[in-house]
Amino acid sequence: MAAGRGTEADVEQRRQLLLRRVIERGEARIDALADELGVSAMTVHRDLDNLQSRQLLHKRRGTAVALAGLTMETATRFRENRQIQIKEALAEALMARVRPGQMVLMDCGSTLFPLARRLARVERLTVVTNSLRVAGIIGKDAADGTRVTLLGGGFNADFESCAGTETLRQLARIRADVMFSSVTSVHRGRLYHPVREWADLKEAMQDAAELRVLPVDHSKFGRTATHGYGDATGYDLVVTDEAAPAEEIRAIEGLGVPVERVPLPRD
Repeated sequence: MAAGRGTEADVEQRRQLLLRRVIERGEARIDALADELGVSAMTVHRDLDNLQSRQLLHKRRGTAVALAGLTMETATRFRENRQIQIKEALAEALMARVRPGQMVLMDCGSTLFPLARRLARVERLTVVTNSLRVAGIIGKDAADGTRVTLLGGGFNADFESCAGTETLRQLARIRADVMFSSVTSVHRGRLYHPVREWADLKEAMQDAAELRVLPVDHSKFGRTATHGYGDATGYDLVVTDEAAPAEEIRAIEGLGVPVERVPLPRD
């Protein structure tokens, strides 16, 4: 068998594959997972312990069991550990659009967590978000005069955020200087999300800000999900990394939306 050790990125990629196998089947035997991944049973046990500690699955005697309703697209606790270096690079680029004293509107995508940590250092911001995680990140270490307003509504534990009729009602009263909204899937310039309420929320956010920015890493392109919510023309700027597929970039630029490509982090 291949060794279970590797870089942090290698380990996280293996855990992603392991979680996907369990979600697809609902329940999987640990010895079968070890054979499929070409690693030892001990390695799989360690990976499952990690995933269970992050509340992504249940580990039982000899098996791993998926959480009810959890998908790879809705698991915020897992997604925040993917493409970390790229998300950090995107966050640096996004900070060029923020000035002290502004109102910033953000949603709940894990792509925005590194940005939230940076926004916490900016003075006199008002940050409006539907994400409990974003609110916690900024509120914990907020600079002088910076405050967070949390949009309420129907709570989804997988997203750790709120959406629905009440959230949309509150959002309709807001006019922010800049809005950052993540996306689950982008295909030929069209945007998708697996849950209708969150697709509706993202569409409504486009009407609530002067400058609308869509940060998206290359792994989100070329995919669709259940609910479409318009296309890239709902945004003034798309910020992605240089590994984004050229045909997808052309599709967005063909809609008249500028695309900023951020260099990939180098080892």
